[in-house]
Parts: sequence; C-alpha cells; structure tokens
Amino acid sequence: MDFTRKKYKELISALKGYGYRSITFSEYMQGVRPEKFVILRHDVDLLPYHSLAVSRIEHENGMKASYYFRAVPESWNEEVIKTIHSLGHEVGYHYESLTTCKGDMEAALKDFKMNLTTLRELVPVQTICMHGSPKSPYDSKLLWGKDNSYRDLNIIGEPYFDVDFSDVFYLTDTGRQWDSFKVSVRDKIGDYQEVWNREGLVFHSTDDILRGIGQGRIPPHVMITTHPQRWNESYGLWLKELLLQKSKNVIKRVLVKAGNHKC
Repeated sequence: MDFTRKKYKELISALKGYGYRSITFSEYMQGVRPEKFVILRHDVDLLPYHSLAVSRIEHENGMKASYYFRAVPESWNEEVIKTIHSLGHEVGYHYESLTTCKGDMEAALKDFKMNLTTLRELVPVQTICMHGSPKSPYDSKLLWGKDNSYRDLNIIGEPYFDVDFSDVFYLTDTGRQWDSFKVSVRDKIGDYQEVWNREGLVFHSTDDILRGIGQGRIPPHVMITTHPQRWNESYGLWLKELLLQKSKNVIKRVLVKAGNHKC
C-alpha cells in the first residue's frame, strides 16, 4: 500500500542505501553539495503531528529534512515546530500571504513579515517556500519582485527561485501521486519537467521511485517534496486522503485548463 509511513521509510532507506546524503535546503543554499544528495522537503499543510512522526523516522535513520509550516491553525503547532527543530531538521515558513490578503501587496508583505517574526521567536528560520493554494487566483511567489526581496529579511533561499533545476531533479507527491505535474496548479517546474519527461524520469508510485533508485535511474542530485498529512498508517485516514485527493485532482485539472490564476 502506497503513501504509508512504512513506505516512506522504505524510500529514505533506499536513498541512504544507494549513497544519497540528505542535506537541508539551507545547507544547499550555503554551498553544501555532496556527490550524491537529496533535499527532503516537507510542506506541513495539515496535521502537524504527522510531520512529527515523519521527522522521527528520518532522525532514527540518520536523515535530515526541511519542514515548512503555514501560519494557520491546521499547520502551526509550536510544540511540533520546536520538537522537529530539536531533532536536527530545518524549519521554514510556508507562506501564502497574497492568498490570505486577497492580492493586496502591501497587506501581504506586512502579513509575511509578521508571521516570519513570530516563527523566528520559536526557531531559527533561514528559508521559505510558497504554499500553492490551488483554489486561489493569487500566486504568492509574485510577492517578490523589484520592490520586495526576501533576502532583505535575512532569508537565504526559496526553492522555486533558488534551486538550480538544471542540476537538481524534482519529485513531489502533490496530488497524492509522483507524476502530479499533470494536475498541479503551481507545484511544478515548467520547462525542466518537459526535459525529465523526455528522459523517461516520470514515476507514478513510490514503488516506481524505489525501482528507479535501485536501477540507478534517479539522478544524483534530487529534491523530494512530500506532504506528511497524506502518509498514513490508519486505513481510515489513508482512504479519506485518497478520496479527497482524487476529487481535488479533478478540480485542479479544471483550473489548469481554465488558466484563471493571477497575481
């Protein structure tokens, strides 16, 4: 059964067994580049205790990761944030300010700064990552431009701007499938995805990825993004997430075809 913590443990064990060293996103931005590396990125959209469970699995297996928390009650849990940081993982801010502020740039920047300051009162924060908010017409990455820079706030990196995807292969479980670029509204890498498709680097299930690792097909530099709320041991929660994501993917296909997203 896919998208269980047992399956996730198989994934990180395979990466470790085939020589991948885990680095945090902030380490990547500071120039840490082993010969084979994986950046394990987790977007904590919901159910933060699921992220805590995943962080403990990684810690027990000598792996570290980067966890991005939204500034909403269903993600923000101060006990979980502090504990994940104490296990040696990175914590960052999963911002969605243009969505929450309905496209108002000035209000969004103020919201971003306020939430970043609050998170930094709990743990050090060096990197950020946009939350896609697929049903929103606003792309929060557009908060950054010639007048606003996250680097002015002592942020050293944002994956969608700062990862060299000509060198780093990207996998995400958005949509509860690894070939989610077909339905993803914002969590996709544009032109590079077309290159990976032509090279046959398309994987649907976690078992597909495991086979790819074993066959040496996964490139030596990779970022893997997961949403821990969907990696469940409880069959009831697992089935609920499956059905929910299937319905969401239908909506996403409509949104992608409509192309009605904006700043």
